[in-house]
Amino acid sequence: MNKDLLYQIALTLVPNIGDVHAKTLVNIFGNAESIFKARKKDLESIEGIGTVRANSIKAFENFESSEAEIKFLDQYKIKPLFITDSDYPKRLLNCYDSPPLLYYRGNADLNTSKIISVVGTRNNSEYGRNICEQIIEELKEENILISSGLAFGIDTIAHKASIKTGLQTVGVLAHGLDRIYPSQNKALAKQMIEQGGILTDFMSNTTPDRQNFPRRNRIVAGMCDALIVIESGKKGGSLITAELANGYNKDVFAIPGKTTDTRSEGCNYLIKNNKAFLLTCADDLLELMNWKEKKKASPKKQRALFIELTNNEKIIVDILQQVESIQIDELYLKSGLSSSAMAGALLTLEMQQIITTLPGKIYKLN
Repeated sequence: MNKDLLYQIALTLVPNIGDVHAKTLVNIFGNAESIFKARKKDLESIEGIGTVRANSIKAFENFESSEAEIKFLDQYKIKPLFITDSDYPKRLLNCYDSPPLLYYRGNADLNTSKIISVVGTRNNSEYGRNICEQIIEELKEENILISSGLAFGIDTIAHKASIKTGLQTVGVLAHGLDRIYPSQNKALAKQMIEQGGILTDFMSNTTPDRQNFPRRNRIVAGMCDALIVIESGKKGGSLITAELANGYNKDVFAIPGKTTDTRSEGCNYLIKNNKAFLLTCADDLLELMNWKEKKKASPKKQRALFIELTNNEKIIVDILQQVESIQIDELYLKSGLSSSAMAGALLTLEMQQIITTLPGKIYKLN
């Protein structure tokens, strides 16, 4: 039996000890076992813990549940991730209420360089489906991990589109890993385990109760670099997730929609109130996140000129070889020619159709 894991799971089961308290205790004592073995007066002295929580820790005896969970994890090859583990999602650590323990099944690196979470309504329109699939298709060359909540609607569309385009995708669940909800996504979840993963902070035998979904949403918001909202009413899980992401200092993007469409009310609200950037395509996101590959300018191809050029004309052509176009004042400074010499050379080059004059006295090679 893994003794460290035994105490780590037990810490999540202690009454009155929530995520914030657990994180505080781990920061002070270094590991879960030391928390349980600490003296009561040392626990009581910690700000935010006090007598009631210290008593809860010292009175805890339900290690049988921890043992049963370890057997379940071993049986289904589920990886536990404690907040001190190197594989724990580092982005989540920056969130004040990050869960002390996660359960993970999959092969995606949860600390990969680029992670985007996609959320939206369960009752999507064709417009929502198309824009979701389009954006993920446009990201297929970017090696980005897509996370969502495996719910009906936009979540499912995002996961399926990721699988189709070859991107890794992780579903964050509001229940234990002994089940998949909704059950219609069992086949999809199986694919995701092979091309991403499924993740939760709930133990096995935890059902997808209503109160679990906001807890799930904080992981979706916290584990990413940027959150995209695609179709959402003004109330509901997607807006909660967007608010959480803003609170975690994540970049939030929203797809605009018709002002008369209730499924776009939430997105339009976020944009209108500067709580999300307006998003129309993947390029918008890549540009704002500074993820756009800076392509090296290809060197200007040397043009084969079969015309005898004077020295002044050669100077001008050499300058234009290095740029797409240039304004006459800059050309004058770079060339070092007198205004009369340059005017004569430009006229000759234009007559020979070697250069073209553009509006604003801008010149370019043909």
